Amino acid sequence: MSQFVVSARKYRPQRFDEVVGQEHVSKTLKNALQNDQLAHAFLFCGPRGVGKTTCARILAKVLNCENRTADFEACNTCNSCTAFNGSASFNINELDAASNNSVDHIRALIEQVRFQPQQGQYKIFIIDEVHMLSQQAFNAFLKTLEEPPPYAIFILATTEKHKIIPTILSRCQIFDFKRIQIPRIVSHLEHICKSEDLKADKEALHIIAQKADGALRDALSIFDRMTSFAGGEITYDSVIENLNILDYDYYFRVVDAMITEDVASVLMIFDDIFKKGFDPDIFINGLAEHLRNLLVCKDAKTLSLLAISDTLKKRYQEQASIVPSSFILTALSIASDCDVQYKMARHKRLHVEMAIIKMTYIGRAVELANNPSAVATGEKKTLELNSKAISAPVLPKNTPSPKEVKPPSDVVDVVNVQPVQVAQPENIPSTSKEIKETPPPITKDSEPVPIAKEPAVEPINSKVEEPKPVSMATKPGSLKRVQSSKFDMVSLKDLSTIEDEPTIVNVKASELELEQLTNFWEEYIMMVESPSAQTSFRSADISIKDKQTILIEVGSKMAKSLIQQESNLVPYLRKELNIPKLGMEILIDQSKAKEILVTKKILSTKEKYEMMRDKNPLVQDLSARLGLKFDNS
Repeated sequence: MSQFVVSARKYRPQRFDEVVGQEHVSKTLKNALQNDQLAHAFLFCGPRGVGKTTCARILAKVLNCENRTADFEACNTCNSCTAFNGSASFNINELDAASNNSVDHIRALIEQVRFQPQQGQYKIFIIDEVHMLSQQAFNAFLKTLEEPPPYAIFILATTEKHKIIPTILSRCQIFDFKRIQIPRIVSHLEHICKSEDLKADKEALHIIAQKADGALRDALSIFDRMTSFAGGEITYDSVIENLNILDYDYYFRVVDAMITEDVASVLMIFDDIFKKGFDPDIFINGLAEHLRNLLVCKDAKTLSLLAISDTLKKRYQEQASIVPSSFILTALSIASDCDVQYKMARHKRLHVEMAIIKMTYIGRAVELANNPSAVATGEKKTLELNSKAISAPVLPKNTPSPKEVKPPSDVVDVVNVQPVQVAQPENIPSTSKEIKETPPPITKDSEPVPIAKEPAVEPINSKVEEPKPVSMATKPGSLKRVQSSKFDMVSLKDLSTIEDEPTIVNVKASELELEQLTNFWEEYIMMVESPSAQTSFRSADISIKDKQTILIEVGSKMAKSLIQQESNLVPYLRKELNIPKLGMEILIDQSKAKEILVTKKILSTKEKYEMMRDKNPLVQDLSARLGLKFDNS
């Protein structure tokens, strides 16, 4: 059995002209050779499988070729080219930095740079995956890379340019390799099919190129697998079966069913896909890609964005002419949300099914959004009317307006209540008995009687409160809060004002008394949470400066600040003392501060005992009974 060579090695380019999709690199290197402006260090960076190492080997072979062609390509016949093709050249050294990334390996490389080439003009060092070198290895390589001998040329290749330190990048001539476009990969695969005498559908080659994601080496590996699976003929069906790819036909059928609002067909197609072993997220992502292609086909200028075969492109154009743009955009939004939330969903199949059901009924939603007054069915009209009945309650015809209800004459200083008039909806079917009773008249000695209501539908958050008169038969000194309807509130600011600031109705202010002030002061101290603030309150001396001003004397600025920070102190005293315009003045007494400092000195046991005895004479009797004695401290 002959030894099989994979297509990636068998059809590896040997000339710059054979490199696929990297013409900008090939042209630049050939011009540098022609003008004799060759750099001493190159950096080839780009995705995998796009020809970085291939271009490095071609450049190394051309540099030492003895008989270059007119277009600066290698002759492949001289001794140097023959030795290179047979992997026997001593002037070209390849180093894999993934496995040789230490300082010792770089030192060994630097030792080889010292020796001149045995054959040819240059000694080339190709370092692949150079980003795998350690920090110490990079630093050891800097000096040699910046000033190498005239015969040494370094070609570095990497897939992760951002991992290379800037000092290395500044010493190299950088070439960025591009992803290979799908048409170029398809063209290269067709060339290989002709060389291997194989038959392949163009749509099948498109699928292989799309699966490769811009890497020609990946495309050739998939091509070899398809060749082994399908034999001498590569078909579209064999490719999608082997690569586990959903057929385009499923998406076309799903969209056709969505346009006709055929939910049953949509769910059955999805069930068929699920039974074939495809995950729901694969289907929803594929459907999003299909919708994107339909949107691209809406304009002839964007047709070039579709990397598909001509036959499939015509089918996309036919369906795009039928599907509205509003449907495509809305469905794309639903598919995107479904994909984002897919990982968090517990019932993943149901999650995707709900998304495609929403897509199916997009037409109705768009129609309702464009024409809100038009209702498709009688059932929708009934629901709309019911919602109106809930939002606006129906009042009896004979019910007097709130403005006609007058409070008793003995009530004074009452805030006028003007509820917002609620518009009565039209054409609402009567579902309850109309109330014909009228409320009894309101006299001077009577209170308003609430009106009985029997609405068919219970109103939600729409209860109109009747104004209640404020009675003066209350305990003197108490505050009166005037109740009003919630419909009177013009804004949240008005609401907070009415709820938080009570209205005082004809209450005479009390006189300020020191004993009463001291009691409320002690009560407030019990409500203070901060221990330091409590200490400041207790150490302060309070007195009355005038009829509406309290004088507070403290011993330090800290105590003054702590008292001022209690924003509830003044409102509390105003309310309890019944003095609406009560003020407070805080002074700092330096003598009081000295007294506080003196009391904080360290006392002996005997001094503490004497202080306790002075405050309470019974302490001496207790110590005598217990036989307590002082120590020497």
